[in-house]
Amino acid sequence: MAPATMDPRTWFSHLTPYFVYVLFIATLGPLLFGFHLAELNAPEDVIRCKKDSIRAAAATLPQCIEMTPTQWGVVGSTYTLGGLIGALSAGPLAGKYGRRRTMQITTVFFILGPVFEALSPNIGVMSFGRLLSGVGAGASVVVVPIYISEIAPPAEKGFFGAFTQIMCNVGILVTQLLGYFLSHGQYWRIILAAGGVIGMVQSLGLLLSTESPKYIAEQGNGTQAKRILRKIRGEGADIDEEISDWQKDGMDDADEEQTLLGDEDRERVTPKNQQREEAMSIGQVLRHPDYKKAAIAVIMVMLAQQLSGINSIVMYGVSLLADLLESNSALLNLAVSAVNIIFTAACAPLVDKLGRKTCLLQSLAGMGTSSLLLAFGIINHVPVLSAIAVLLFVSSFALGLGPVPFILSAELVGPEAVGATQSIALAANWIATFLVAQFFPLASAKLHGKVYFIFAALSAFFFLFIGWFVPETKGKKNADEVWGRERRVD
Repeated sequence: MAPATMDPRTWFSHLTPYFVYVLFIATLGPLLFGFHLAELNAPEDVIRCKKDSIRAAAATLPQCIEMTPTQWGVVGSTYTLGGLIGALSAGPLAGKYGRRRTMQITTVFFILGPVFEALSPNIGVMSFGRLLSGVGAGASVVVVPIYISEIAPPAEKGFFGAFTQIMCNVGILVTQLLGYFLSHGQYWRIILAAGGVIGMVQSLGLLLSTESPKYIAEQGNGTQAKRILRKIRGEGADIDEEISDWQKDGMDDADEEQTLLGDEDRERVTPKNQQREEAMSIGQVLRHPDYKKAAIAVIMVMLAQQLSGINSIVMYGVSLLADLLESNSALLNLAVSAVNIIFTAACAPLVDKLGRKTCLLQSLAGMGTSSLLLAFGIINHVPVLSAIAVLLFVSSFALGLGPVPFILSAELVGPEAVGATQSIALAANWIATFLVAQFFPLASAKLHGKVYFIFAALSAFFFLFIGWFVPETKGKKNADEVWGRERRVD
């Protein structure tokens, strides 16, 4: 007989229908992050009036909008500026108003942004729509990983944390599919409008979702937190150990006791605990003697995610490989999106088995090697080598750099600093994304395949830095244990 731990029923006992529902609704935000990131990739030639098959417009909206490479880079990078705004705002909002309410706010931008994009008559309106969509995306990829880490079963946090990146990849695939079939005439407007429909679905779905039980417990309402956790885990689940971990992670016995006291007694019992329960600001985290080291770690990991070059493929892959692969470049990008989903899902359990740091280092090594192969393939005009290198590139990304940064930034600090640290991390991520979105088209035009030598060098640098500076969080119960502060006390 197989051991009990191998019984699928044991593992799936955590997966109540309600947990699956709230996980899916929450991760529609990262899906839209990926959707808007890649939505201009496949229909670029149609939007910019570069295709010969364009006919005169029969409606009030122009059939296409002529843009120079610089203007096209601006439209693409405006999305990242919105993402930076959303990332910096979401942490404080999630700490003050809760994870669910912050996700509801993001859906407003997810709905309004595509309206302006789909109905845009000129560059300015399209850029404004991209800015709004970016605000929603930037906020979403801050708050959703926090939310997932707080509702997921403790033993599978790494696995379910990877769903942020999996759904991001699903969004990329959805927009690549739409682009493959609708990149003609004015149908590109349908591609851009589809994001608003998904945003509406998330907005409605959140009405039936719940707030994070851990967040509610940190606000002092232990009874309600236990009731919600029971709803998520199921009636037969043992939640005592999980609640005990909450107490060790910031809600101690006095915090739980205050839920049984009146208002006057609560004020008398918990004045020294109240300060710890309040969410820290970005400035407080950066000045904190313990957490500023964590902030440096998450900033560098997020920079590594983007400056390794993944979005050069996601955002510009079709045009980058068009001359090399001719009509097959769009199909290759579809394959890239599918491979990214498959490998991210397949590698998700490795985050908990091998560890966060190990996956990051292996991912960087693979991406650096793939960058060198891609550079040689483009420079020497070897289509097969280029295609293989691109697939290896995204597969390596899926192993670690895709899912781990979103998990890691929530595990390096205590609960009072999670929101601000996640905002710091995603702000760094969006700044790096902006640099790639804005300057890669120009660098590619000047350097052609040689630009990937730069990405290879950056991958090598981040490999060395992460190997030296970033701690492993696998199996650690709190930030003190991650950074070894408990051992110093002993």
